[in-house]
Amino acid sequence: MAKISPTSIKYSIVADFVAEGPFQKPDVIGALFGQTEGLLGSEMELRELQKEGKIGRIEVDLKTEGGKTTGEVIIPSALDKTETTIIAAALETIDKIGPTDAKITVREVEDVRGSKRDYIMERAKQLLSGISNEGMDSTEIENELRESTRTAKVTEYGGERLPAGPDIDSSDEVIVVEGRADVVNLLKYGIKNVIGMDGTKLPAEIAKLGEKKELTLFVDGDRGGKLIAKNVCDNANVKHITSAPDGKEVEELTGKEIRQVLRKKVSASVFLKGSDFSSGRDSDKKESLVGGKKRELTKEDRSELRGMASEIKGKNVLVLDDNLKVVKNVPASKLRFLDVTNAFVLMAETATRTVVEGAEKLGVRGVAAKAFGKFSETDIELISL
Repeated sequence: MAKISPTSIKYSIVADFVAEGPFQKPDVIGALFGQTEGLLGSEMELRELQKEGKIGRIEVDLKTEGGKTTGEVIIPSALDKTETTIIAAALETIDKIGPTDAKITVREVEDVRGSKRDYIMERAKQLLSGISNEGMDSTEIENELRESTRTAKVTEYGGERLPAGPDIDSSDEVIVVEGRADVVNLLKYGIKNVIGMDGTKLPAEIAKLGEKKELTLFVDGDRGGKLIAKNVCDNANVKHITSAPDGKEVEELTGKEIRQVLRKKVSASVFLKGSDFSSGRDSDKKESLVGGKKRELTKEDRSELRGMASEIKGKNVLVLDDNLKVVKNVPASKLRFLDVTNAFVLMAETATRTVVEGAEKLGVRGVAAKAFGKFSETDIELISL
């Protein structure tokens, strides 16, 4: 197995888990590898990524009290931030550890390089102050002072200590970016009303800002950026959205590019409905399936669904309309991103908690499956295939 060099680590995924029964650390590792297998394709298999040295040793810390087990998982990553956040999101699809039901929540995706850069800057200042000015290159001094001034503008906002510019409180508009590196780049070009989410999960502080200020979301020009836009809009009042040019990240844009992109911002609804967002094989665009009020499931419906059982493949879920026609074939983890107006029935190999929760969100009449996992009571009709 290839070992990941500490110097290669870019990000660290930190996730919390809670389960209703006791188990050991190997059970957690087994769940991470086993339940994400086949979910993201062979190139993103955790086991293969670890063999290739693209993710490091997975650290697990747990404790069991009163029959309940809680703990923390830390996964170091040498992947880029888009791939790392996809891995992080995949962890939240795990619903069982060992023999017990479990829930995993990603607490943060930390940019390890950010803390290293902070240390480098502070230490460089100390070393610079101890060097005699005699013989120093004036250009080096100028660059050091400029960099020091730029870094000094990064502040910590709110109880969550989010990276931000100094004008958050005084500005009527706030630009929301993904991480600290994005904040630093915007500050470099004089944009001070900027705040970073510092991870993939939308912080409560930013949601609160959306209640009193106009939020503009500025995301990377890749699929990860578009998924983040969808998630943020589901959880906060976002006025406008804009994205970096295709294939570029916010942290690498020049000042000219940043201003051009910000001038092209559009309303959140237009961005989410636009063709750029809908392109690609895993489109999360809001769909509108023609249909009216959902009818009741009939005996004939249930019989026909049983006859369609062979169409279910792997861990995917079939979304059927009220004519029992397949309109969507997606992984269970994608159900929460769908927004269809009259999905009628879901079909799955196993009706897990994730599938049932997705069914409740979509408002379907029933869930048809060959097996049923453990989940809380639901009003949705369950049909055994």
